[in-house]
Amino acid sequence: MDGFNLSEYLTAYLSDSNSLTSADYVEDPDDALDAVIDAVAVDSAALAEGNNFETLESMLLNFPNLTSKCKAKLSDLIISGLSAQAETTQQLIESEEHELFGQQRQLLEMYSFLTQWIVAALENCNAQASQGSSKSRPKGKPTSEGNLDPKATIEHFQSALDVMCKVQRLKLSKLFVTTSERDVFISLYTRSAYLILENEQNVKNVTLKMHVFKVLCIAIKNNGHGFGAQTSLLQNLTYYDHLAETIAEFLQILYEQYDYPQLADEILRELSNKEFNSNDSKGPKPVASFLVRFSQLAPRLVMQKMTLLAKHLDSESYTLRCAIIEVCGNLILDLSGQEETMETHKTQINSFLDVLEERLLDVNPFCRSKAIQALSKLCDLEAKFTQRRQQFTDLAIQSLEDKSSYVRRYAIKLLARLISTHPFSVLHGGQLSLPEWTDRLDKVNTELKTLLPSLEPIAMEDYNPGDQSKTSDEDLLNSPTEDEEADSNVQVLNAEQHVNADAINRLRLTKQYYTEALTFINSLHKASNIICLLLSAKNKTEVVEAMDFFVIADAYKLETAKTGIRKMLHLIWTKANSDEGKGVQIHLVECYKSLFFTAPEHFSEGDSSTYIARNLISLTYGATAAELTSLERLLYVMMKNKQLSDLVIQKLWQAYGAQQRDISKTQRRGSIIILGMLAAYDSGIIVRELETLFHIGLGVHGKHDFVLARYTCMALQRINSAAQKLPNDHPIIQRLVSVLETYSENREWYPLAEQAVNAAYGLGKRPDLLCANVIQHLTRVVFTVRDTPASTEPMSTTCALSQLIFLIGHIAIKHIVHMEAYENEFKRRKAAAEKAVGQAKDEMDLITGTSEDDFTEAINHIRERELLYDEMALLPRFGKLVAEICSDNLKYNDPQLQVSATLCLAKLMCVSSSYCEQNLPLLLTILEKSRDPVTRSNIVIALGDIAVCFNHIIDENTEFLYRRLHDADSIVQRTCLMTLTFLILAGQVKVKGQLGEMAKCLEDSDKSIADLAKMFFTELAHKDNAIYNGYTDIFSTLSADRSLEDDALRRILKFLSSFIEKEKHAKQLAEKLAVRLPRCETQKEWNDVSYALSLLPHKNEHIQKVIADGFKVVSPADVLVAN
Repeated sequence: MDGFNLSEYLTAYLSDSNSLTSADYVEDPDDALDAVIDAVAVDSAALAEGNNFETLESMLLNFPNLTSKCKAKLSDLIISGLSAQAETTQQLIESEEHELFGQQRQLLEMYSFLTQWIVAALENCNAQASQGSSKSRPKGKPTSEGNLDPKATIEHFQSALDVMCKVQRLKLSKLFVTTSERDVFISLYTRSAYLILENEQNVKNVTLKMHVFKVLCIAIKNNGHGFGAQTSLLQNLTYYDHLAETIAEFLQILYEQYDYPQLADEILRELSNKEFNSNDSKGPKPVASFLVRFSQLAPRLVMQKMTLLAKHLDSESYTLRCAIIEVCGNLILDLSGQEETMETHKTQINSFLDVLEERLLDVNPFCRSKAIQALSKLCDLEAKFTQRRQQFTDLAIQSLEDKSSYVRRYAIKLLARLISTHPFSVLHGGQLSLPEWTDRLDKVNTELKTLLPSLEPIAMEDYNPGDQSKTSDEDLLNSPTEDEEADSNVQVLNAEQHVNADAINRLRLTKQYYTEALTFINSLHKASNIICLLLSAKNKTEVVEAMDFFVIADAYKLETAKTGIRKMLHLIWTKANSDEGKGVQIHLVECYKSLFFTAPEHFSEGDSSTYIARNLISLTYGATAAELTSLERLLYVMMKNKQLSDLVIQKLWQAYGAQQRDISKTQRRGSIIILGMLAAYDSGIIVRELETLFHIGLGVHGKHDFVLARYTCMALQRINSAAQKLPNDHPIIQRLVSVLETYSENREWYPLAEQAVNAAYGLGKRPDLLCANVIQHLTRVVFTVRDTPASTEPMSTTCALSQLIFLIGHIAIKHIVHMEAYENEFKRRKAAAEKAVGQAKDEMDLITGTSEDDFTEAINHIRERELLYDEMALLPRFGKLVAEICSDNLKYNDPQLQVSATLCLAKLMCVSSSYCEQNLPLLLTILEKSRDPVTRSNIVIALGDIAVCFNHIIDENTEFLYRRLHDADSIVQRTCLMTLTFLILAGQVKVKGQLGEMAKCLEDSDKSIADLAKMFFTELAHKDNAIYNGYTDIFSTLSADRSLEDDALRRILKFLSSFIEKEKHAKQLAEKLAVRLPRCETQKEWNDVSYALSLLPHKNEHIQKVIADGFKVVSPADVLVAN
């Protein structure tokens, strides 16, 4: 074949490959291929003879229709032929047989042309096979007969690329006269390389990718493909997202292994001039990925073009800004890791750090978070950046209050990294305890004060070596002996001063070290307080990061970590109806497990159990009731997951039952608190140790420690099985009776008695008889006059009466609960009996004959008419007594007696509606006039209970409850707000315009009250447009309150308006408020209405016009003139 022109053939191939040959498709491709193979096997130059070339072209045109075997043979033929021609060409060039160069060049071009064609055909089939296999071919089923195995295709690619490298290493300048001819020839190979890279699956094969890189690198380095590569790589970067990091890796290899940085420089220059629209989300992404990856692989090349790339910091695309921020971080990492620390490097590092700090103020949250991530990476470097580290800390604290949760999350991470990599572990270890560092600084200051006076100038009257005013005659008068003595004295003084100066310099450096450490620690304390608030954030990943921060802070002995660890305990109540909620609970358990339930590795099993038991007990120290409730839930989850061993429980019992005096009260109390919590999951923990409870908590130790006895009674209440009820003569029951009958002026007796009554009703088979005997006994003790022996402590009748009244009230309320339990049991048995119809008759037949309504009416009759009014009952005698004590506080003026009587009165009112109606005025009077905040809080809670029991009675007196929202005592305010929150959300009371009073609590000075109010309105917003229905009433109440500041009013309105989400509701509210504008009499009223309207997206032009006109004052004279 003499007429082969590579340029023409290549143009035709790219435009229409079918026009390349006129040969018909052979019917038997295998035979035709074998004939060509036989011819070429003798001499590879036989390709140009006869129709061999056309036959191969025809087969390549119909490549998809060939069998896999034929495809493999065709590929091997072409690639091996090119390899043979490469060797022949090498021999001709070395022998300088110029007359054969033209023929050899044509053969080389023909084989190369076929090689790029076979690569394209293989890639086309490979891509189709990979797409088809993912859609239709079942997993594990082999490919069809016509498709090559993917591994075989990869092997063919590698063989072809190896031969291409072999050809490119030839001295092609001797074969090709012009550069354009050589470029066309080289393009055959580079086009194949780029084609292979376009398939993402090929790029994942590292070996194949390296072969492609090798082909391209040789083409660029030896054969002038630099400009073509620049154009192709930029296009591929734009069209193929997966090639961003691949191109970066290629440019690194080209730079490091082939010493060719020019291409990377040109590409970086081109990218620095690119501009992207802020709405373009796809274009900047591959560019950003490339810049980030290339800055990691070849930071020095990027550094040279950084002045050009820095223009992207002002780009509208936040993706590019994020990339440059990350590039700056990578460059700092590279500069800091270099051994030589030249001054220029320090200047560059500082300039990049300035960029990172500046980007923390970027308008886009992703850019701000990317800057924080870059700073976090720098924390792991050996260079600690001590001069700027405190600035990093301050910026991170500032970012904790960012409006984006994404930024806050990474700010918490940065603070955690700053703690774990802090530079203050050189002198005294890595702990960051504030008192310890403060003591060290005080000691250094003391030492400095003692050393500083020694450096004061010493006056020498007789000799001053620096005084040049003496004449030569005076010098002659001095004797040599005097001069020597003076010199020696000066030398001694100078030596002492030099030693002291060194010591002072060391102390000053130490002082600076301590001062910087204390500044860092104080900053962390400030950050901890903010992160505590973030534990209640809506974004769960942010909450998880906050928990991890406190775990790290605790490891470094940061005092504020304890507060965060206790607060995050409440996260155990996070709703687990989503994966995020479950994730928070699981992470909380893991955090507490690492903090308190994981012993050091070198501990034995027994020591580990002791360690865990001690930690569990320590969790109860100083814990509030809410924290103990959350801890109980956490332990329940851990018990459910089998994360606490029986040996730990055994150690807790040992601590509780220990007789040694070295066991403190708090340790013993803590052990029974934890055991009671664990028994919530497994009551057998308590059942198996009843004897221990009897001898310790209800025995000698309990008599001297009422708190221990109280928690023992609470642990006994965990035995809730009907089969485990105890008779009244059981030692445990009798010991509970003795606790109730104990006289004591200790205030801890009252909560103990409350829990003892609860335990008696929970454990006893007949608690009603038991408690009746206790009341009768105490009544005889109080009202029987008898002589008190001189040896015994005199009994205060008032105190005994207070205890009796307290018990009467609590026994009455527990008896109601007891009867309700019987009613529920009756209903349960009746339902079970109805299911068992057709079975053998037994005693259940008697129950099924009784109506549920009759049983319920009987229970109600007992509550209403018998417990407090039947002459044969025990409690009626005390109902009048309690009311008498409460109504005459001058006669019965003992504070504790009044508290007990008021509490008893409130509990008795929950028993009978008649008694409640009779004594409600008295209770409300006490609420209004009592000076004791405890009494007022108790009455508020009681009114909430009465509202549940007898809703119709309290419904007309709810204003007394709302008044307590502005009580002088914050405890009463908080109690009232919690009570009203429950009643309103549960639908127990109707809201009659009082929501405005609750809205004022949003601006309460007590943050806990403000948080409760926010929680109330957040939950109320989910109930049938409640905020919308009460919005105008709330606004009227707030606007009419002259004591409420304008800023506070606006914050409240802004918070409430956020719940008006429906456009229809916003429009209706705007119309209602707009009517008030003409009626406003003062500028303040008009301002309030206009601000409320500005918060509602009403889109009413008339309202906007009225607001734009402003407030108009209309005087009476103007009205007369108008008339």
